[in-house]
Amino acid sequence: MGPAVFRLIARKRANVLGERRLRRVILTTPCLTALAGAASADEGIIVTAERRAQSSRELPASAVLIDESALRLITAGHASEILNRASGVLIHRGNGQEHLTAIRSPVLTGGAGAGSFLFLENGVPLRSAGFANVNALFEAHTEIADRVEIIKGPSGALYGANAIHGVVNVFTPTPDEDFAAGFSFSGDTVERFKGTAFTSATRRRHGFYAGVSGLSEAGFRDESGVDQQKATLRHDYAGDAVSTKTIFSAVNLNQETAGFVIGDDAYLDPVLRRTNPNPEAYRDARAARLSSEITVEAGEGLVFSVTPFARWNEMEFLMHFVPSQAREENGHWSVGAQTAVYAAPSPRISLIAGIDWEYTNGYLREEQFIPTVFSYTQGLHYDFDVAATSVSGFLQGRYKLTRKLTAMVAARADWTRYAYDNNTDDGVVGRFLRPADRSDRFLTVSPKASLLYELGAGSAYASYARGARPPQTTDLYRLQVNQTADPAESETIDSFEVGWKGALGPRVDFDVAVYFMDKRRFFFRDADGYNVNDGKTRHVGVEADLAVRPSDKLTLSANASYGRHTYRFSRPILSLPNATEAIAFGDEVDTAPAWLAGARALWTPVKPLSLEAEWSFVGAYFTDAANSQTYPGHNLVNLRAAFALNERWTVSATVRNLLDAYYAERADFAFGEERYFPGEERTFGIGIRGTL
Repeated sequence: MGPAVFRLIARKRANVLGERRLRRVILTTPCLTALAGAASADEGIIVTAERRAQSSRELPASAVLIDESALRLITAGHASEILNRASGVLIHRGNGQEHLTAIRSPVLTGGAGAGSFLFLENGVPLRSAGFANVNALFEAHTEIADRVEIIKGPSGALYGANAIHGVVNVFTPTPDEDFAAGFSFSGDTVERFKGTAFTSATRRRHGFYAGVSGLSEAGFRDESGVDQQKATLRHDYAGDAVSTKTIFSAVNLNQETAGFVIGDDAYLDPVLRRTNPNPEAYRDARAARLSSEITVEAGEGLVFSVTPFARWNEMEFLMHFVPSQAREENGHWSVGAQTAVYAAPSPRISLIAGIDWEYTNGYLREEQFIPTVFSYTQGLHYDFDVAATSVSGFLQGRYKLTRKLTAMVAARADWTRYAYDNNTDDGVVGRFLRPADRSDRFLTVSPKASLLYELGAGSAYASYARGARPPQTTDLYRLQVNQTADPAESETIDSFEVGWKGALGPRVDFDVAVYFMDKRRFFFRDADGYNVNDGKTRHVGVEADLAVRPSDKLTLSANASYGRHTYRFSRPILSLPNATEAIAFGDEVDTAPAWLAGARALWTPVKPLSLEAEWSFVGAYFTDAANSQTYPGHNLVNLRAAFALNERWTVSATVRNLLDAYYAERADFAFGEERYFPGEERTFGIGIRGTL
């Protein structure tokens, strides 16, 4: 089906009409709507994995599609409610729109958290590779998205840097064939008010879409309010041989930030969990992106695609999590292009090749305004600019060995150059080290090979993939006095995966995968303040997704994953207050739950009414590197209902955390104390959605 899918998307007017047809398939295929966040079945169409539309049955990897019907039912207050439906995925929600991510990994922080996951919108990275944001998802317009795709495991062969543990791609709605307009509004008992509005139409060869969203949230903790606005504009053109898809997105975020509550089991204290030890903390961020995908049908079996893009962002926040309470300002602008050639010279062979390039100019400034605290000196800590250039080439080939067996090989090479310019005095100020001007170059290679075998109403696969990324610019140039000996190097991860997905009859869909991954040159700063540039971790796990439709009115779906994430090296810690951060070979990485699970029952007793009950489970995990402190995990139950008053108006209701469980979104242990981001208590919400 590979060449057939290729020829489908290569036909004239593919970018507009083909995408609308694709959208109708996604919304009307029973298995996809029923799964609502489990791994998509063999009729699902996945775009992210190979930068083109293809059936997930043809994909030798674990892919998750969360479609428009599921997104509307979830009415997420935060992107974590969407992504946590996928097996092996855990998004720790911080305050407001902040978050930390895990995809087949521990919940990663700092440069590792920013650089290990690739976040895309319509196939274009939200941020430049060396300037990633650990809270990147707030920049994607998930509030109006018509689908979200997740590819688990390294995807460096086609996407390159940052696709270490996984890829998340958020898609903007396609213009409607006829004029359409609508809005939604919801509010809940923690004074979270959300609204969206859109208009869309197609006139002959031109399609238009405009969507906006707004969020105003008081926050259930003291002084933790959020205001956020987003806008997306889209224009599609469908010519006889040339089609285009041009998208502009912008976001503005202003939030008051709540820090950890500190103390033994502090998240269980009904008074303490609502307090904010850092009422002065804040985060202000703005971003804008423009891309235009130009697709040229050059003949039967040959398509050219080029996507020029530009992006800009800036952010200012208070570093409330360190004694300096410094203010950081950072940002960057980028221009670049993604190119690809798709060829299907015969029914047995399909090829993808391309060159991506990007130029980025970024900056970072950090300044402390409070008096000197220990070695955290009052005044300017850092002020530097970095100009980054990256050029990447990739090639992938598929060959049908037999009627049922297909082989795929791919490789990508990424070359990156950072030109660092220090705008203040070189050397040491207090604990801060400012390197002299310099340039750094990195070359990484990411191969991939797999076999896919058609097995019944599904497929089985085995694959090897490598992910690689250069260091984040902050890892290289925002140093401290103990960080001179071990500069950051390019990180790599090698992954082996075996899986089976498909259908058992017309009412059962499944997806099972087993993976083994070794990561090398894992970079972080240890509790003594020294660089660790040669860290090694191992990640082994199994994931399963299942959807069963006992009747046309009831769908039961479940996901579960078990993973062990362990250190493969030892690292002593000399500082007694931080002794629990010593690493021993074989210890589990902290903040890495072994078990993650969820289940949902979707019931439509009558056509206008949809009811969903959801259970989610996060297992116990260690909160320190020495495995001496633990968080016991938690269970949550959510209820959702939607009732269509008529063809144009729908009302909805939600109950989040039905059992009013006291839990922690994030648990940590540092400096001899337990600390937590408490999760929200029981919350009731109502909403309305209308169309013209």
